[in-house]
Amino acid sequence: MTDRDSTETPGEPVSAKNRALLTAASMVQDLRPVKHICAHLNGFHAYASDLNRCVEADHFCSHVNEDVRQCVIYDGNSPNARLIGVEYMISGKLYATLDEEEKKMWHSHIFEVKSGMVVMPAPNTVPQMLWEKAERAELEQLIQLYGKTYHFWQVDRGDPLPLGPPQLMAAFTDESQVDFDKIVSARDEKFHTDYRHKREIRKDIPEPVLDPNVDAMWKGKSDNMNAKLNKEDGKGQMEARAT
Repeated sequence: MTDRDSTETPGEPVSAKNRALLTAASMVQDLRPVKHICAHLNGFHAYASDLNRCVEADHFCSHVNEDVRQCVIYDGNSPNARLIGVEYMISGKLYATLDEEEKKMWHSHIFEVKSGMVVMPAPNTVPQMLWEKAERAELEQLIQLYGKTYHFWQVDRGDPLPLGPPQLMAAFTDESQVDFDKIVSARDEKFHTDYRHKREIRKDIPEPVLDPNVDAMWKGKSDNMNAKLNKEDGKGQMEARAT
């Protein structure tokens, strides 16, 4: 689970001309939506169509308003990391307005937060104690939100490009659903974090009362949806291979 490199993606390296153009454009253009990003969260997702598949995800998130957040998801945090998906997060108030079937496509964040699975990677220049206070403030809000995530690029299986239809993703809700220590420890080594320590200091973060329709992928309430997702993914891959 190391940062991806642009050499893994088909295509020629960025030319000197384009590097110059990109530098100039970034200096004169406003890029306001990107500059509005205010948090980097690292976590893991499972595919709703195949819950045995897990992928690491670096979220770069901004606030649309107090009840809606949006995150672009990359397969790392290097300059050449690939944009692989998006996640929308909404408050419980907005989630309550959704119909029953729509609710089943969203996930909770309680286990991710309380287990230490999700972290806000710290800059090297910030003392750990100060950063943990900032991280806690972010996670006290995250735990209250419902998320809906789609991945477009299945880098975990080595796809060289975004192939097939978008994939609805699930968040983990229990340690038994994945080889937790193996994947999270590898991430911790990369970011110099420790999920055991995170778990301990997050014990007292208040948990919301969840709607019974959330995390349906893990509850057997979304069998029809998962079957449809598997069918669509297979069709997309057949079409991709035929081109």
